[in-house]
Amino acid sequence: MVLGMLAAGLGWSAPAGADAGAGGLPEAIDTILGDSRMEGGAAGVVIAEAAGGDVLYRRAPTTRLMPASNTKLTTSAAAMEILGPDHTFTTDVLTTGRRDGSVLGGDLYLRGTGDPTALAEDYDALAARVAAAGIKRVDGRLMADDTHFDGNRLGRAWAADDESAYYSAQISALSVAPDTDYDTGSVIVRVAPGAAAGAAPVVTLTPRTGYVDVDVRATTVAAGGADDLVVEREHGTNTIVVSGTTPVGGSGIQEWVSVWEPTGYAAAVFRDALTAHGVKVTGRTQLGRATPAAARPLASHASMPLKRLLVPFMKLSNNMHAEVLVKAMGREVSGEGTWSAGLTAVTGYLKGIGIDTGKLRQVDGSGLSRMNNLTAGQFAELLLAVRAEPWYADWHASLPVACDPDRLVGGTLRTRMCGTPAARNAVGKTGSLTGASGLSGYVKDADGRELVYSIVLNNYLAPSVKPLEDAIVVTLAGSTAEETTPAKIPGARTAGHDTDLECSWRKPVKC
Repeated sequence: MVLGMLAAGLGWSAPAGADAGAGGLPEAIDTILGDSRMEGGAAGVVIAEAAGGDVLYRRAPTTRLMPASNTKLTTSAAAMEILGPDHTFTTDVLTTGRRDGSVLGGDLYLRGTGDPTALAEDYDALAARVAAAGIKRVDGRLMADDTHFDGNRLGRAWAADDESAYYSAQISALSVAPDTDYDTGSVIVRVAPGAAAGAAPVVTLTPRTGYVDVDVRATTVAAGGADDLVVEREHGTNTIVVSGTTPVGGSGIQEWVSVWEPTGYAAAVFRDALTAHGVKVTGRTQLGRATPAAARPLASHASMPLKRLLVPFMKLSNNMHAEVLVKAMGREVSGEGTWSAGLTAVTGYLKGIGIDTGKLRQVDGSGLSRMNNLTAGQFAELLLAVRAEPWYADWHASLPVACDPDRLVGGTLRTRMCGTPAARNAVGKTGSLTGASGLSGYVKDADGRELVYSIVLNNYLAPSVKPLEDAIVVTLAGSTAEETTPAKIPGARTAGHDTDLECSWRKPVKC
């Protein structure tokens, strides 16, 4: 009933804000959207009462816009329904070989199902269990089984100049995350100045791995000199080039860099762990080999459940988590770990809750592609519908919270709307790409009434329009059913107001 009311309202073609309720809410929001930063741009905005779905404001509610990371709302909700809150990803070590004392004659298989949270220490624990079983030598190959997903590594229409960026890492059923943000498929490169001018900078990797090569072309210069280090991976290789200069006594730089072929990365980290635990694999590593059905398990690791994984995924807007979930949904629904199958599963869920999927286009799970097209009205419909789902509380808890300083609570909203009625009140999913910004979620007004809002802004030339999003949500938080005053539009004072990319993608900036 709620969706029907909202859909009926969104189909109305009167001018923006004309029917949006009493108390000056339409005028207040129209005033904010009239800011010069939106000159020549496009805005889709829908605000509704959460309890009944009554639409309080709408502007271009059916206009398809590029949603950036607001796309993660559809992906995460579908994943909770299709995979379930308790879904885990397993990584297994298996063999078909025969034991002869401490020697295993035959191949060792490392099989993944897409765990985006697998750390080097998890592979170490798997290796420790193999060693604890009494195996000291494997007379065979290390077979990396990533066949749970297909071999397509990069999403549709992802920007080529993002290839080495950790937020655009390749997707595989076997990978490694270097940190507890779980930035799977990447390594952390730390560059520190040398002891004296003319010396090469000191480079360290996390995790320590020989899978990538580091080509240091940078130079240490005298104290006070230029600090312009650049760290990038060369196209199609695992050669990471460090260039530029760093001054003596300077802070250096730390960059997260994607690897080429994450399956090989996982296998290399696991092989190193086996060696460290005294297990020698005599054969070479082969990638993409399916584990025989008759293989026997030697060790297994399970990820955290999806309801916990949602926190780093949504709070930090982790693109790789979104894409893993899409492929996992495809595998669950149709037996195919592909983007195509997974996105069909996502649209199937959306259709089931009443959203007209013939009027949207979703080509990836994260929103990194600029081909995604959804409407503010569709996001509002989703936000209303999920309130009835049994997993809603866990899903809602994954959304960033305005001005909460805890990085895994406030997430990408942790520096925004502070000192306003929206602080620690509004929750929502942010979205940022060049020329595209979005914020969709929930906020309580001054009467305690919960509101749903979706704001999708495109085609602006200003450096940032996030102050306008904040002003709209702050206006809602300070309004009553009888009276609304437009909030003052804040200046872009923080990293959270840089809209080229999600602020959490600009490591190590804390936002």
